[in-house]
Amino acid sequence: MNLMRQPIGPGVIIRNSKRQIVQNIKCSIKKRQFSTQQSQFRSPNFIRGGLIGLGGITITSILLQSTVLNDIAPIDTTIHELKPVKDAETYENGLYEASQREEIEQHNNYRHDKLHKGNKLKRIFYYIKFSMEDFLIDPLITFGRFLELSFLFVPVLISCPICWFGHKDKSTGENIRSGAKLWYRYLRWSAEKAGASFIKLGQWAASRTDIFSKEMCDELSNLHSNAKAHSLKDTVRIISKSFEDLPFEEIFDEFNEKPAGVGAIAQVYIGKLSNKALNKVRHGEDLEAKVNQPSKGKQFLDNILVTEHGDPLTSNQFVAIKVLHPNVEVKINRDLRIMKFFANLINLIPTMEWLSLPDEVEQFSILMRLQLDLRIEGLNLARFRSNFKKRLDIHFPKPYLNFTTRDVLVEEYIHAIPMSKLLSLSDNFGKNLSKEVSDKGLDAFLKMLILDNFVHADLHPGNMMIRFYKNELFKHEREYKIVKSSNEQETNKITNELLSLGEDNEKWCKKLSELYEDGYHAEICFLDVGLITELNHHDRINFIDLFRALSEFDGYKAGELMVERSRTPETVIDKEIFALKVDKLVGTMRERTFTLGNISIGDLLDQVLGMVRNHHVRMEGDFITVIVAILLLEGIGRQLYPDLDLFARFVYALLFGFPTENEVGISFI
Repeated sequence: MNLMRQPIGPGVIIRNSKRQIVQNIKCSIKKRQFSTQQSQFRSPNFIRGGLIGLGGITITSILLQSTVLNDIAPIDTTIHELKPVKDAETYENGLYEASQREEIEQHNNYRHDKLHKGNKLKRIFYYIKFSMEDFLIDPLITFGRFLELSFLFVPVLISCPICWFGHKDKSTGENIRSGAKLWYRYLRWSAEKAGASFIKLGQWAASRTDIFSKEMCDELSNLHSNAKAHSLKDTVRIISKSFEDLPFEEIFDEFNEKPAGVGAIAQVYIGKLSNKALNKVRHGEDLEAKVNQPSKGKQFLDNILVTEHGDPLTSNQFVAIKVLHPNVEVKINRDLRIMKFFANLINLIPTMEWLSLPDEVEQFSILMRLQLDLRIEGLNLARFRSNFKKRLDIHFPKPYLNFTTRDVLVEEYIHAIPMSKLLSLSDNFGKNLSKEVSDKGLDAFLKMLILDNFVHADLHPGNMMIRFYKNELFKHEREYKIVKSSNEQETNKITNELLSLGEDNEKWCKKLSELYEDGYHAEICFLDVGLITELNHHDRINFIDLFRALSEFDGYKAGELMVERSRTPETVIDKEIFALKVDKLVGTMRERTFTLGNISIGDLLDQVLGMVRNHHVRMEGDFITVIVAILLLEGIGRQLYPDLDLFARFVYALLFGFPTENEVGISFI
């Protein structure tokens, strides 16, 4: 428009403007043609690049989902049955081997099917996927976990010299410096922050007073899980999968969405199963009709699957549902690999060989993996119930193995008084009742240890509950039987009345005394049997020989046996001096027997473990677990009944066994 206003002749202006307009139009046409050609040239590349990027994102998400975010995809978690492997050293080892074989077989079959079935493109995809999982993704995640653990534990190692500094508290008689106490607390805090595997490792280490100092074990025994509850969405998914994809709302009539308890490996809910879920099982194989029976040896029949005969579960009964945390097995196995690496590294140090850390990590790995298949805990419950089926005063929750899988355990819900509550009352709630509880708990333990060789490996007050019942003599044909006259409703009513008293100890003591005077008796319920101790034939002989020597007050022989039958006799320091120390200790205990009337077997074993640690005598892990269980049980028993003489009870049971039904003239059912 500005050109048209220039002071030049009108003809020139028009011609110039037309010529320029034509040129502008031609230029714009050429530009459009060029841009069209260019866009036609670029469009396939753009689409191709987008598809490649989208494919990369998809593959990455699949790899991350299968490796990091979800449970192990190849494992079938709907299988209820688990048969122990034949010819295993113990029943528990047979279950462990069967569980591991099943997992490995399913994993291998899954990969074999993906790599050898389907079209060629799909097989190539899975080959790349599995290769990236094994050689890229998993090593990277493991390395990241290694860095995380290094950040936590390298400062712990660097600060270790603080143990040699600080003063000792002479007023309490502690033989430990303040710096060591501070370091032990730091170690415990680091283990709690490291997660489930290291919390369990710390709790296991707390029981190994034959390796670590008593003060360190005492501190680690205070380890608590800081695990957060997994989401309800994960719980719904895992339970539905275990019930063969039955909709969650059709499985339960009632379900408390808030977990009753959260642990490092699993969490527990309370609920009532629906009739539809119960009927689904009733129409299939009746697993609960199969009875727990011991075979000619010490193992169950090969087809042993569930618990004893009993009233079938109904929809109005509450059950406890234990659910593994999602992906917990992947995380624990990764941590175990890191532990094994450090154990092998430490084992290269000449002065640390006697610890046999690689072997200890291997034993710890077995303990962890045993807890990752909840069918094993269910079968342990079934066996305990079979062992104690004639005892009215000892109870284990009934497992419902028809509903139990690798990831989910369904068992009877126990409504009872925590043992810790009775311990807080001490001897104030009546000498007779407290003695009864103490005697029943110790007799149950000695039966597990001496007669059954199947011992609850986590016997602490948190896993013991108390209920109250009445019994009566019932004449059956030519003999009398002691039977319970209290039903479940009456037992629960008494429990609710006691719990309603809150923290008023005086009311508790009064109510408990009234119950005892009215003829009620205590029933001890044992919970959480995921870990048990079962000595093999060799260890059982060693155990009995050792305690027979102690019962005969032959300390020197006991010391010799401990050295000769230790795991690594060649690493023991000053064998002769060790035997003499044990002899002197046992001699002191013998003198106390005649002056005080009874001795503390806990004190004896505690001092022996100190000598074992100082002289590098390597004991078997199961053997130490039994000793720790004795220490715990005697502690609980003496708190309930200070005049307890566990040593005398143990020696009597070891030499003469327990009275049989015929000897006492009464049959217990």
